[in-house]
Amino acid sequence: MRLWDLKQKEVINVCDCSRIGNVCDVEINCVSGCIEELIIPGPARICGFLGRDIEYVIPWKCVRQIGEDIILVEVELEKISRKCQY
Repeated sequence: MRLWDLKQKEVINVCDCSRIGNVCDVEINCVSGCIEELIIPGPARICGFLGRDIEYVIPWKCVRQIGEDIILVEVELEKISRKCQY
């Protein structure tokens, strides 16, 4: 699977069946070459014109299944959100 394939999939939280968003980036361990985290942009500010305040960082161990169209994860959104650095 390529990174482009991951970016096309919708991320769904199995805890509450909520849609988190689409993968925008991944964190890769340079030593092992394994994916460590999925990064998903948070909700947009004011109609999307002013960027985003937070992003969701989902550890790879929380990914439960990758299907053709979606990625199922098991997380608590409060614990995986972080302030955007840009």
